Amino acid sequence: MPQTQYKMDLNTILILLIIGAAAGMLGGLVGIGGGIIIVPALIYFLGKSQLQAQGISLALIMFPVGILGVMQYYKQGHIDFSIVLILAIGFIVGSFFGSKIALDLPQDVIRKIFACLLILVAVKMLFLDKPKSKDKKNQQTEHNNNFQETPISKSKPS
Repeated sequence: MPQTQYKMDLNTILILLIIGAAAGMLGGLVGIGGGIIIVPALIYFLGKSQLQAQGISLALIMFPVGILGVMQYYKQGHIDFSIVLILAIGFIVGSFFGSKIALDLPQDVIRKIFACLLILVAVKMLFLDKPKSKDKKNQQTEHNNNFQETPISKSKPS
């Protein structure tokens, strides 16, 4: 599947930085981030499909642990590395501050923050999400309206 690159507006870049920072902060604070924060945030705030969100989240951690999984998502066209880069910047900053906060809090407070976050995400997914009436093919290829799609093409020298 051909890869596409998107021109992002300032609003989209700010959303990605906030998602990355929130995931990094929670990663530093209670040891979570990627799957539980980034995947739902990309779906709800940027309109990514489940597979696109999972691919982007996995690409964010690709070098430490997920390179083989990232390669599979990339082959299917579900990873936009420009999004990964911006999320990574926010994630790095957020994880620094989240870990500093966590080291100043009692462990039982951190445990409660973690549990509440899991409950909030679960309640939203179970009871508040409306099912989408798109077929599987449309879900995999949908794009956010905040992006202007521009195909990447390799030009051959004349």
